[in-house]
Amino acid sequence: MTTNILSLLRTAIPSPQVELDHRNPFELLIATILSAQSTDARVNLATPALFERFPNATALAAASQEDVEELVRSTGFYRNKATAIRSASATLVADHRGEVPKDLKALLKLRGVARKTANLVMGSGFGIATGIVVDTHVKRVAFRLGWTQQTKPDKVEADLCALLPSEHWIADGHRILLHGRYQCTAKKPACGDCPVNEGCPAAEHAPSGTVEERTSRHPAHSLL
Repeated sequence: MTTNILSLLRTAIPSPQVELDHRNPFELLIATILSAQSTDARVNLATPALFERFPNATALAAASQEDVEELVRSTGFYRNKATAIRSASATLVADHRGEVPKDLKALLKLRGVARKTANLVMGSGFGIATGIVVDTHVKRVAFRLGWTQQTKPDKVEADLCALLPSEHWIADGHRILLHGRYQCTAKKPACGDCPVNEGCPAAEHAPSGTVEERTSRHPAHSLL
């Protein structure tokens, strides 16, 4: 059943990508830190001006707290976030010659970086599978599908990593996230239109139409 669900999600969301706009691992790292308790869309509105002003770790580390706060204010919790991205940039300059390290443990030492951010940067920034990005959407989908009974992100991640081959951690992790963001939402999930309705123990409504029809109209099908 799990294999069938994953196959359907792969068809429904053929080219999953992180929705935070970025051009390199540094921009992805900073954008991901800013996305905490915010939306990707809101962060994407703030980062162009931020990266135009401070395009690399050296520039951002040398920036004033006030200037950075003003640029990231719209993402929420702007004082803490400005402090975090300046501190992370300073560590990159001091310990990694201003470059984002291709190392999970090194990333986890940066201010504002936990496993979700580190896994995202390693996977989407460098194409290295170190785990599965677990946010609120992934937790919800995994629980509803019966893939985990855990509530802590690290334990949910462990269950998902045990379920999926490592070569699928990056892409399938993003598929699960996008499925939760656009279809299997926290309130009023679109169960009738869901391509994995028949295999979901938490489905609230009967499926509408064929699997093929529901797969082709997944809200994230051609989003990226």
